[in-house]
Amino acid sequence: MSDSIPLHDLLTQIRQCDLCKEQLPLGPNPVVRASSSARILIIGQAPGTRVHASGIPWDDASGKRLRQWLNLSDEAFYDQSRIAIVPMGFCYPGKGRSGDLPPRPECAPKWHHLLLQQMPDLELTLLIGQYAQKYYLQDQYKTLTERVSHWQEAPDGIIPLPHPSPRNQIWLKRNPWFEQQLVPELQRRIKLISATA
Repeated sequence: MSDSIPLHDLLTQIRQCDLCKEQLPLGPNPVVRASSSARILIIGQAPGTRVHASGIPWDDASGKRLRQWLNLSDEAFYDQSRIAIVPMGFCYPGKGRSGDLPPRPECAPKWHHLLLQQMPDLELTLLIGQYAQKYYLQDQYKTLTERVSHWQEAPDGIIPLPHPSPRNQIWLKRNPWFEQQLVPELQRRIKLISATA
């Protein structure tokens, strides 16, 4: 596959991908949004069952909280020309003992670098959850809490975030600094990027 493939064609290929179909309990249904004009990139984990059914990323309670953290309306959040949504795994991976299984490991190595090449104007990348952070951040931190609490040490233009799942309510209560310090800075950066778009 050529690295110079047009984005439209690349997205078509991704949406037709069935690389790991044998491991997907609901079958393949890749969910991804990207545009060459995107300024913000959101890299999360993988779609849940609701997103698998709707085909709309973050179309669930986690997405509602994420939009609150970002201080973005649904309309602004889903403006594909400005915000790209590229999960670590594009398809619903199935249910595990304590929530959904990890994202399938095939997606990011096969597709992410090709997508990133087609988005030259990115100013801010949000790494949501441990899988995105471990893949993209080569740091010394052993836990998500350590990594997010040291968010100011992340490479320029990258902010690590916890997953906004309702399952993380206890984490948010134990780490009040997140919503007191990091969320306001996150909103400030997004507002600044939006104002200069």
